[in-house]
Amino acid sequence: MISRREIHQILKGYARERITVATIGSHTALQILKGARDEGFKNLVICKKGTEEVYRQFGVADELLTVENFTQVLETEFQEGLIKRNAILIPHGSFVEYLSPARIENELKVPIFGNRAVLNWESDREKEREWLVRADLRLPREFKSPAEIDLLVIVKFPGAKGGKGYFLAGSPEEFERKIRKMKLRGKEKFTLQEYVIGTRFYPHYFYSPLTERLELLSIDIRYESNIDGLARLSSLLEDLHPVLSFVVTGNLPVVVRESLLQQVLGMGLRVVKASQELFSPGLTGPFCIETVCTEDLEFVAFEISARIVAGTNLYINGSPYSQLLYHEPMSTGRRISREIKIALKQGQQGQQGSLDKIIF
Repeated sequence: MISRREIHQILKGYARERITVATIGSHTALQILKGARDEGFKNLVICKKGTEEVYRQFGVADELLTVENFTQVLETEFQEGLIKRNAILIPHGSFVEYLSPARIENELKVPIFGNRAVLNWESDREKEREWLVRADLRLPREFKSPAEIDLLVIVKFPGAKGGKGYFLAGSPEEFERKIRKMKLRGKEKFTLQEYVIGTRFYPHYFYSPLTERLELLSIDIRYESNIDGLARLSSLLEDLHPVLSFVVTGNLPVVVRESLLQQVLGMGLRVVKASQELFSPGLTGPFCIETVCTEDLEFVAFEISARIVAGTNLYINGSPYSQLLYHEPMSTGRRISREIKIALKQGQQGQQGSLDKIIF
């Protein structure tokens, strides 16, 4: 992995008054760009050829760079161009999926908001589980082999693919039948996880190393195709047995019962503490614990996204929770730029190393 010292040496050469907030044109880019502009930063979006019109249409980008493939971002000349612009890259799900955690850790020398060491813990399901266990979260059962399946499981594949390829199986035989039909046998590693019945909640947190405060900014529910669409037609489809899929196609706003907020905040605090113990200095900035709330009002955590998630796009002008914390519209994208702004201000006041705390 590129060392923290090497990144901070590059950051030291940045003109603090000309910082550019940059990201890849996908996922939460519109929100990130608007948030940067709202906080007074110049912004930049890197678009794959053919997608530029989205960012021109909404008029939130100060500069637009076009690439044939997002992996061009890793080319030396391209990185040098970003560094000359004093760019700080904001990672999101598509950013991680297109560039890959390993290449971001080992090849990307452009300073990134957050702690890139988290990518290894987020992308490796065994490490992710170790992290969540350390945080004392309730987790679904996992099975080492399809032969062990004795209840309904969801079969998951690695990477931030938005649920693509996931499927359900209730027995070893059903698993074998479906994986053969999908022609996946031997192609990918997979995780067999108990399918927990309940309400899916995706709380969006932000942890600030500068203030040592955890903030609950918003919560969403994901709308998935075709499982959510089929739920409306269940009685009509009893004899058809359609193949279920779990591709995320959108997000719905939600608030939880106020009596559940203590559990939600407690999960976030424990996840931050565990991250500091496992990969110091731990989580920085936005993250999401993907959960199910059972009928017993207990949260079961099945995954973590250690970055801004797409559900935050619902709240570009803030959420019911962010409105309690801030007197102006505060999206997660804007909160990222606010953290950079706070670090720069602390540096001007003589608090050395503030920017180093949030950039790697």
